[in-house]
Amino acid sequence: MNKISPFHLAIPVDNLSICRKFYGEVLQCEEGRSSSHWVDFNFFGHQLVIHQRPVTDEVPKKVYNPVDGHSIPVPHFGVVLDWDVWHEFKTMISGKNIKFIIEPYIRFKGQAGEQATMFFLDPEGNALEFKAFKNIESLFAK
Repeated sequence: MNKISPFHLAIPVDNLSICRKFYGEVLQCEEGRSSSHWVDFNFFGHQLVIHQRPVTDEVPKKVYNPVDGHSIPVPHFGVVLDWDVWHEFKTMISGKNIKFIIEPYIRFKGQAGEQATMFFLDPEGNALEFKAFKNIESLFAK
């Protein structure tokens, strides 16, 4: 597998201070640079930036796709963790009042691409997925 470069993802939020606390304290992501309108986080080695959304009456459309018997929110973002790190992360967030969209479980059990996964929302309703593969070589399995 090739060395993976960090991605950069910028997401809009209505309440910068609540989201700053969520990503910094709840998910324990290290904070980087910031201004009064945005905050950088080290999101498992990737750059996540929360940006203050301008005030608007626009309501984003919610879309879901069926996968393995669950309704998966689209769009969503997250990270693929090492198997043991995923389990440690699951334990770490278990006492932090996370309301799961999809509780942690093993998806595609016994099939190519078997993975541990969980989905939950940040305070702004952005869907996050954290997953891990027992065999990372199956990340792109067909």
